[in-house]
Amino acid sequence: MRHNRITALLAAFALLLAGCGASGAGSAPGRSVAAAASEKAAGGYEAPPFRGAAFHADQAQGPAGAKVDVSAVAQGYVAVSAESSARLKFQVKAGDETYTYNLASDGTPSVFPLTCGSGKYLFRVMENTGGSKYAERYALSCSVALEDEFQPFLRPSDYVFYTEDSNCVRKAARFAAEAADELELVKAVYRFVTSSVKYDRDKAATVQSGYLPDPDETMRTGKGICFDYASLAAAMLRSQGIPTKEIFGYVSPDGVYHAWNMFYTTMTGWVTVSFEVSGEEWTRMDLTFAANGASASFIGDGTNYTDVYCY
Repeated sequence: MRHNRITALLAAFALLLAGCGASGAGSAPGRSVAAAASEKAAGGYEAPPFRGAAFHADQAQGPAGAKVDVSAVAQGYVAVSAESSARLKFQVKAGDETYTYNLASDGTPSVFPLTCGSGKYLFRVMENTGGSKYAERYALSCSVALEDEFQPFLRPSDYVFYTEDSNCVRKAARFAAEAADELELVKAVYRFVTSSVKYDRDKAATVQSGYLPDPDETMRTGKGICFDYASLAAAMLRSQGIPTKEIFGYVSPDGVYHAWNMFYTTMTGWVTVSFEVSGEEWTRMDLTFAANGASASFIGDGTNYTDVYCY
C-alpha cells in the first residue's frame, strides 16, 4: 500500500484527505480508464447497474438455525441467518484479521463484507454460553476469489445498509444524473452530507454497543454521529458505482475513536475550493469533521489517522 498526503481546506479549518493506494490500482470494476475518459468527453457520468447483496436461503449451508451463505463471496460478501434463545455473534477470519459481528437471534439475515480481499476465510456462528463466553455453533471454511478488489466496497451490508428504493440512493442517483464525471458526483455527495447533517452530541453520549446506522434515517433527521456520516456517504457513493470504504479507527492527539470514509476514483485528479483529490488512489474523506468544524489538531498531517477496521 502506498500513501499520499493531500492538503485540503473547508470553511475555516484544514481538512486532511490522506490517501492509501490500493495494490494494482487501476480502473474501477466495469469502468476502464478509457471508458472514464470517454464519459468525460461525452459530458456525463453514467452510473453502473445497481449492485445488491442478499441472503440466499436455498444455497446456505449449515444445520437448522445456523445457515451461512457463501454463494456470492466472489461479489465481496457473506450472508448468514441464525436463530437461538441466546445471543449470537458471527466471526469472519482471514489470515491475521478477525472481525466479530453481532448477529440477530431471530433468523433475520445479515450481510457482511469480505474486506480482507481474496484468500482463505473461516466463518463461525458463535452462541453465548454465559457472561462474555461464546461457543462455536457452526464453522465453514471457504476460498474466496473476488471478481475484483472493489467488490466489498460497492455493495450494501449491515454496516452500510441501503436498497435500490432507499431515499439516499434516489438522492444519489439524481446527483449522478447531473454529474459530468465521477468526481463531480463525489463532490455533490460530499457537499450534501456536510451541509445537511449536524453532529448529534446527545446520541453520541447515549449510543449503545451494537448500534447500526440507517442512512435514510440520518438523511431524514439531519442528525447523526460519525458512524452515521460515514454510512450515509458510503451508501450514496456505492449505490452509484463509486467504491467506498467505511473506516473505523483512532485520531490523535486525543485518541478519539472515529469513523470516516475512503473512496476510489480512476480520474486524473481535480481541485475545488473545498478540497483536493488525487486520482487513481484511495482517498480519505472525513465528513464528520468537515461538517462540524473540528479543531485542526484532529486533522494534522495524516499520520494521526490509524485505521483499525474496514467495512
